[in-house]
Amino acid sequence: MSNKRAALGKGLGALISGLDQTGTAPAAGTASVRTPAAVPALASINEIPVDKISANPYQPRSNFDEQALAELTDSIRQLGIIQPITVRKIGLRYQIISGERRFKAAKAAGLETIPAYIKETDDQGMLEMAIVENIQREDLDAIEVALSFQRLMDECHLTQDSMADKVGKKRATVANYLRLLKLPAEIQVCIRDKKISMGHAKAILSLTEPEVQLGLCDEIVRKGLSVRAAEAKAQAILKKAAAPNGGQKEEEKPMAELPDSYYRVLEIVGKYFGNNISLKRSEQGKGSITIQFSSDAEVESFLKAIEGIN
Repeated sequence: MSNKRAALGKGLGALISGLDQTGTAPAAGTASVRTPAAVPALASINEIPVDKISANPYQPRSNFDEQALAELTDSIRQLGIIQPITVRKIGLRYQIISGERRFKAAKAAGLETIPAYIKETDDQGMLEMAIVENIQREDLDAIEVALSFQRLMDECHLTQDSMADKVGKKRATVANYLRLLKLPAEIQVCIRDKKISMGHAKAILSLTEPEVQLGLCDEIVRKGLSVRAAEAKAQAILKKAAAPNGGQKEEEKPMAELPDSYYRVLEIVGKYFGNNISLKRSEQGKGSITIQFSSDAEVESFLKAIEGIN
């Protein structure tokens, strides 16, 4: 288990006591099952009829990977449920707090009962536990994480600081996720579909006009631009917008779009100089490249890279 995963466990551990000493819950499919003594805040493991369990009404996940769900279903048919789900009792029925994917797979596998811990909690506590448990999953897309953060703020009345502490993330990280929700819906769909990454989204967020954001997003997807190339494009757009008359004299025509090869030059060479590089090009293809360096070491590093090519 990575250090990153262990750090994230802080949030769920703050809501459900009795996790292991690292503060993390075992991933689905692991070989060990906690004994009741290891989970003092929960009752002993109970076998609960599947038809008496309802899905979590506060479930923050909107998408479940069908192939992964089918694989888990096959595993459950052969080995059964290894890690119990967690539920709360509502009258004569139960609602899932965490483990909805395991529950869905158990139903698909034809199980009549499922092992579960029963936890006493109110609606807000259930919402917090469900959201934090999902945020800790590595397969959650960035928009799902952002929406989960927003729900914690809106429905649990948490500040960004308290929420960051609860889920074990830095406040700046939480703020970056929440900023994604300000992007046009079309761009959010691209993030969810993994057509663009979080890094691409940050480059797009440096622009303010929705139409310009959509234009850059479309170009990233069409041309398969790297994050560095997207950042260079965004900076070029900002510099042009900040210049008088949009960077042109009254009688001048708008500067033509640079060929992709120029952005590759900015990306490849720029990484040796902290991206302190600019490029000018006329319509006839003439121009200049300006590099600003902060030390001899930067120049020497670039020289070694060039000499290594020859």
